[in-house]
Amino acid sequence: MIRMILVPVRGDGKGDNVLAHAVALARGFNAHIKITHCRAKPENLLPFGVPIPAALRTQLAESTSQVFDIEEAGLRDEVLALSKTLNIRLSDTPDGKSVTANFVEEAGRQIDVIGHHGRLADLIAVAQPDIDRNLGANTLKAALFNTGRPVLMCPEATKPIPEILGRNVTIAWDGSREVSRAVTTCLPLLVAAKSVTVMTVKSKPVTVKPDELQDYLAAHGVTADVVEIETKLQTAQALLDKSAALGADLMVLGAYSKHHDLERFWGGTTQYIVDHATIPVIMTN
Repeated sequence: MIRMILVPVRGDGKGDNVLAHAVALARGFNAHIKITHCRAKPENLLPFGVPIPAALRTQLAESTSQVFDIEEAGLRDEVLALSKTLNIRLSDTPDGKSVTANFVEEAGRQIDVIGHHGRLADLIAVAQPDIDRNLGANTLKAALFNTGRPVLMCPEATKPIPEILGRNVTIAWDGSREVSRAVTTCLPLLVAAKSVTVMTVKSKPVTVKPDELQDYLAAHGVTADVVEIETKLQTAQALLDKSAALGADLMVLGAYSKHHDLERFWGGTTQYIVDHATIPVIMTN
């Protein structure tokens, strides 16, 4: 059962979209959404190793704090407005009967804040990294590698987000440890889904066969279809195309079987999907 969803936000204009996806997923479980904003410590923004007079240091810290106060107030106002638009109740106490949310401001580095709150969340929702603006990659990386929790990557919505997200789910299956873990951690979603399809690519033989996965899912009450894709396209693109053809609103993916930085540099299935997905993707490592 999914009861707690973490949504880390920052002033990059992507929070509205991520929160809308998180709410759509939360509706299926009456889950609580914890919205966290990382507030940098003023002293961490001062130049390292450069001597600064104490009076100037104090003045810079006060000025920076004032800027952060304005940013935090703006984000709180945004969350309040969005809660009304999305019809969710702001509350520090989840009730399990409706979608609720609260806003938490914490000082420190974002990767530490995500690690702190993410380890006690059932799922973490983040924005799809923006390649052109070089935004979001560190947030996704922190969520994946610092928490051990499944991560919902939310692309910018090009069509209306479903009222309840996760009704038609595809699984990108290659038999790896990573995707096996993704399936087991996403079982509450798969059980709640109306349609589950296991996708494999014919040119990529797997040691753990998709029909074995079918049996495992059936033991948990999930009826899944298997689709074997024949394609000359890159594996990742074939998976994305098939998910689109099936009308999937969510894909489950095992992330980064190679070292993350190596895959970013040399390319790979996960990185391609991170860069090009047009539907939400839940991934674990």
